[in-house]
Parts: sequence; C-alpha cells; structure tokens
Amino acid sequence: MLNNALNRRHFIAAGLALAMLPAPAFAQTEAAAKALVTSVVSDINRVIESGKSEKAMLRDFEKIFAQYADVPIMARYALGADARTASPTQLKQFTAAFQGYISRKYGRRFREFIGGEVDVRNARKIKAGFEVRTMVKLRGSAPFDVTFLVSDKSGRDKFYNMFIEGVNLLLTERTEIGAMLDARKGNLNQLITDLKKTG
Repeated sequence: MLNNALNRRHFIAAGLALAMLPAPAFAQTEAAAKALVTSVVSDINRVIESGKSEKAMLRDFEKIFAQYADVPIMARYALGADARTASPTQLKQFTAAFQGYISRKYGRRFREFIGGEVDVRNARKIKAGFEVRTMVKLRGSAPFDVTFLVSDKSGRDKFYNMFIEGVNLLLTERTEIGAMLDARKGNLNQLITDLKKTG
C-alpha cells in the first residue's frame, strides 16, 4: 500500500501525465520538450480555470486522455489474463469503461497541480519506445521524479505507462482492476457496468 503522501503524488503525477506525455515522442531536444510540456500544462490549467462544472471539465480531461494515451493497450494490460478470454465486444466495452474510469479518477485531481512545474531532465530511446525522466514540483510538496513511457505501436506516439518514484502506474491499476474483478467473482460484464460509475 502506498502511504498517503506517495498516493497523493501518484494521483497528481498521473493527472499531469494525461496532459503531457506526448512531449518526448515529438520533441528532439530537452528545450523543445520543456516548451511543449509548458504549453500543454497551460492548456489544462485553462480548462481548470474556465469556470466550467466538474462534469464538463471531466469530459475535457477524457478527451485529452483519449487523444494522448494508448487506451487499448493500457486497458488490455489492466485487465490482465482476462483480456485473452474476453469477447471482442466485451474488450471494446471494457476499454471504453476503463477510459472513462481513469479520466474521472485522475481528472478530479487536476486542481492540485495548478501552479506546478514539470522539468524534463532527459530522454532516451528504449526497446518499447521512449523513456523520459522528469522532475515534478508542486506547491507544498517536495519535488519528485516521474518517468514517462511512450510508444508508436498504435500508429502514432502515445503514452502507455509511467513511474512515480519507482511506482508503476499501470501495474497499480492492474492490481486494482484485478481486485475489482475478483470481488465480482470474475463477472466482466458486471465490472464494465460498475466501472462506468466508478472513479
């Protein structure tokens, strides 16, 4: 179990990831990556400060997640072995439910990084795409490391995982989704229904 401080960082950094992870794939220099991240985070802050209702903002955040995250790959990983036995229809429905669940779960935490800074330290090519190391600075919190992974397996560069101080975000979600499925005695249809209301 993560302690409260790390759990807070986990949520906040994940929210940042929804906004900024395309940066390493498109940026050829650290300076360009920083400029892109600054621009994207500014756009997210404009949504937060728009005065829209939370429901409206969460819809905007889901659009960001759908655009920049490799949702099908993330959903399949989160579902684990059950993804191999799910029907194409179930997998499609789970992916859509997972997208909404993640967007709501982390989108509600976006307000906490208003005024925060993201410092892109370095990027390197890895077998599965790009790995980018950053330092996140938030108000009232010590700086912490976040590593982002991006890939073009879907046909364009999108993010598929991240690590917050060594904590694997996708593995954490896989554990939580697995526990939810176990609690429903493996009933994937029920999980899909419940995910639409969770987060």
